[in-house]
Amino acid sequence: MRSTDRPDVDLNQQIATAYREACRTELEALKPGNVHRFADGHDMTLDAFIVSAEVTAIPLTDPSLSLGERIYQAVAATREVVGCNTNLGILMLCAPLIQALLDERIGSGPLRDRLQRVLLDASVEDADWLFRAIQLAAPGGLGKASQHDVSQKATAPVKEVMAHAAEHDLIARQYITGYADLFDFSLPRLEMYERRWSSREWAATGLFLSLLAHFPDSHIQRKYGLNTALEISRRATLLSVGLCRESQAEKYHQHLLQADTEFKREGINPGTSADLTVATLFISNLKPIVSVLEQTTGCSRVRDSHPCGVRIRI
Repeated sequence: MRSTDRPDVDLNQQIATAYREACRTELEALKPGNVHRFADGHDMTLDAFIVSAEVTAIPLTDPSLSLGERIYQAVAATREVVGCNTNLGILMLCAPLIQALLDERIGSGPLRDRLQRVLLDASVEDADWLFRAIQLAAPGGLGKASQHDVSQKATAPVKEVMAHAAEHDLIARQYITGYADLFDFSLPRLEMYERRWSSREWAATGLFLSLLAHFPDSHIQRKYGLNTALEISRRATLLSVGLCRESQAEKYHQHLLQADTEFKREGINPGTSADLTVATLFISNLKPIVSVLEQTTGCSRVRDSHPCGVRIRI
């Protein structure tokens, strides 16, 4: 299924800018175990991630593509320029959000409602494109599945496929829950940290540690098992508490660099936590775009206050 071409090309450009800014902010943030501007890691460089964000913004915001094709073409663009998997999780999380804004068949309303319709509408064909994208990206620790194995042709729509994986994969879980973890857990924390430290980059670091502490990282679990993922979450909890005690986040910089060195020495890469961080930043960056669209359609809505006291327009 394809989205309809839209005359407002500027919308595509705004979304592409919001996406690139989210990727750039995440790379500016010091995230123990990941690639960031303070250190490369896991045989990947900062430049590879920067280039990946740049080239994937084009297929991601192509209004002629279906959801599955959008992901596949973005993975193919990444492969062509860097030759490795730098961003599969990011693409899988950001593509449905973009589809929700570019596909006119989805209708109007707040982003969260549009996203739910995109995920419900995603077809068997979309799932097959997604399988091809995952095969092309070849993420580490993928293995085989008893059902809906990505090395085979898809036989079920995206949501059914993701339901099979949601228990052990945080990205699949977002497809099933309508990104509840991002809207209800991540966004309020991102905004809280940004108010505390007046820094988007340090807010991203705080969010990354909160995610890693709260949700055992899927990438770590695939490579090393659940016990290791739980241990890393325990260590992330200590780091998160230590950072949050600082009124000036910069004072915790060296401590996080030490943790970064230790994680990388152990081969620990909390890649899923980084992917969720990018997607949360992207949703935040989309808020002014969505606000304009809501005003245009008369569908503006403010959700109830979050327990943290944050009112979020989405």
